[in-house]
Amino acid sequence: MTRVLLVDDQSLLRQSLAVIINSEPDLTVVGEAGDGVEAVLQARATRPDVVLMDVRMPRVDGLEATRRICADPALRDCRVLVLSMFELDEYVYEALQAGASGFLLKDARPEVLADAVRRTHRGESLFAPSILTRLVAHYVSVPRPDRLADTLRHLTRREVEVLALIGKGLSNEEIADSLLISVKTVKSHITHLMAKLKARDRAQLVIAAFNAALVQPRPV
Repeated sequence: MTRVLLVDDQSLLRQSLAVIINSEPDLTVVGEAGDGVEAVLQARATRPDVVLMDVRMPRVDGLEATRRICADPALRDCRVLVLSMFELDEYVYEALQAGASGFLLKDARPEVLADAVRRTHRGESLFAPSILTRLVAHYVSVPRPDRLADTLRHLTRREVEVLALIGKGLSNEEIADSLLISVKTVKSHITHLMAKLKARDRAQLVIAAFNAALVQPRPV
């Protein structure tokens, strides 16, 4: 059972999300919070698998709450899925940098929401890798040579190839086809990449690929 914490300053939206989550046989809501301070306290108290996090809230916003949750060693297995009104929201990219696993639009269909929670819990990309890639491409800073060297120094040639394809938004199956290897081998490379780059999930690998100049930012 995947345990979910709902964080939004609008109680009506929290209630709607709770109905969707609790209607799924493998998902359950373990807590709710109306601001970032409450979110951190509830995360520590309930130890959820996934936090659905709003961005703009009173007291402490979702960005800072995400940073605190992702930096807490006791919550290392907790993943944050940011909720946003807009596809390209600078706060969403900052949340990804803070450690969030990705983002979801608030008007997503119920089945998309449920699938996003499951995939976030598994550490996968959410539902459209190309959307995440577009987001990072829009906000990422120009890569520095020293950052490139730091990112690639301990990677094998094949790991660099896989990282570049992740940065382009390819799925595991597409990476396997591109490199003529099995999906199982792709997953193994991704596991090694996460360990070497200290990445929590695929979203942070996308950011690493851009920061290492393996993928060039392009106009959105």
